[in-house]
Amino acid sequence: MSDAEAASFLGEERTVTCATTGPRGWPHLMPLWYVPRDVPPGEPAPRLWAWTYGVSQKVRNLERDPRASLQVEAGEQYQELRGVMLECEVVVHRDLDVVKALGHEIFARYASPRGEPPAESLPVEVGEMVDRQAVKRVALEFVELRRASWDHRKLGGTY
Repeated sequence: MSDAEAASFLGEERTVTCATTGPRGWPHLMPLWYVPRDVPPGEPAPRLWAWTYGVSQKVRNLERDPRASLQVEAGEQYQELRGVMLECEVVVHRDLDVVKALGHEIFARYASPRGEPPAESLPVEVGEMVDRQAVKRVALEFVELRRASWDHRKLGGTY
């Protein structure tokens, strides 16, 4: 996929599988909701952000080794398969304002149907729930170092 195609794909999909290195050296795979955010010019775009509980295994893994591989994929049949795999350095943000803002952004994105823009605002009770959750969570910023992508739809039936 081109950079533009990968950015569009990451903007359309909703779940990323995050692989960190577990305490026994085995990959630790977990799904995350994410938001793509713009980055400064000259850097691969977009940059993915997610939030998770601060005491989770993936955060403990990232504290030991800040590397993660991410995969976003789609398609049911072989000729439809497409995806993006990112090798990343991960920045763990603990500042409550950063975590809250990300939580609101994530919930606004997932409050809208696939393909629709994020909700302009969250219901008050949802916003309050996000704020309560934020004190237990961290924001994960995935800084892309390397990307691989595939789109079997481009193969034209020849494999």
